[in-house]
Amino acid sequence: MKGQSGERTLLASVLLSSPGPIVVGAGLLIGRSSTQLADFIRRTAELAAIVVSWAVYRVLRRGGEPDSARRRRLERTANGFVGGAMCLSGAAMLVLALFSGGAEKGNVIPGLVIAGLGVTTNGWFWFRYRTLDRREPSAILAAQSRLYRAKTLVDGCVTAALATLALAPASPAARYVDLGGSAAVALYMVISGVLVVRGGSRAERTV
Repeated sequence: MKGQSGERTLLASVLLSSPGPIVVGAGLLIGRSSTQLADFIRRTAELAAIVVSWAVYRVLRRGGEPDSARRRRLERTANGFVGGAMCLSGAAMLVLALFSGGAEKGNVIPGLVIAGLGVTTNGWFWFRYRTLDRREPSAILAAQSRLYRAKTLVDGCVTAALATLALAPASPAARYVDLGGSAAVALYMVISGVLVVRGGSRAERTV
């Protein structure tokens, strides 16, 4: 059935994204990397974005053929909420990175493991959503494809930053790599938030 694959993939995204904030948050109890904290905020905001996208997609698909005005209203509301949250999170993370001190960072291994797994998992979802959007054009699926493309790139950045901290925590370069990772995540959140909000302009495409 048209849309069934998209709904299943969105649900899989929700289920697989749920443990991320919990595990990274637990890692913050023993590690104090600003990149790790920024990663926790990012993953929490992303989970909220995916849940909202899944809920809207499900409502639109199971509600029969919605009129274009209702579809645009739902998509615009969801995109505005999610995009705004991501932009605010990005701004908060940038402030955190700029004003964080040079304290001992502790164990960053839990965050490193999650970020490394994220590169592989998010890469698969990026490919999956891109394929689904080409087969069943949807503003929501297109937004998820953009989201997971950025998630894959950012997880690669976070992995590099935390790997540097794990291998050479006392190195002067570790401080700059850590701040660079936080800044990259913050920039990603702002850009992605703007793209999600602008995604509402694709209302003419069928969900």
